[in-house]
Amino acid sequence: MNFIIKKFNDLTLEELYSILKARNKVFIEEQNCPYMDLDSLDQNSYHLFLKEKNEVIAYLRILKKGLSFKEISIGRVLVLKEYRKKGLAYKMVLKAISFIEKNLNEKEIRISAQEYIKSFYKGLGFKEVSEVYLEDNIPHIEMLYKS
Repeated sequence: MNFIIKKFNDLTLEELYSILKARNKVFIEEQNCPYMDLDSLDQNSYHLFLKEKNEVIAYLRILKKGLSFKEISIGRVLVLKEYRKKGLAYKMVLKAISFIEKNLNEKEIRISAQEYIKSFYKGLGFKEVSEVYLEDNIPHIEMLYKS
């Protein structure tokens, strides 16, 4: 299982298209949440993903400090429905944490997690640091990881 990490400008057109397709499939179609996915943050982010048969099946982006929060951040975490329950999300977030600590020399990561999945992030070392709030009509909570 080889996760790929690339800066925006290093993505091929096919990879970018597959990433956007996966994000639309999960966040807009599956979660029935019409929101502006193309938020102009991708260009200054790292993109971590797993492909199978040239299709992105798991994805997240790593946002530089100051884009979403004062700390570095992880967002748009997804695994396509047919690939869930295989531990891919856990392995992918661990890979992101390792990359952030080793390659970006950062010790803190702040996320805006959907509330229903906060226990998943707690299992990875994140702690709740806010009250629940609505983001795109979905309950979220800020969580912070410190190494």
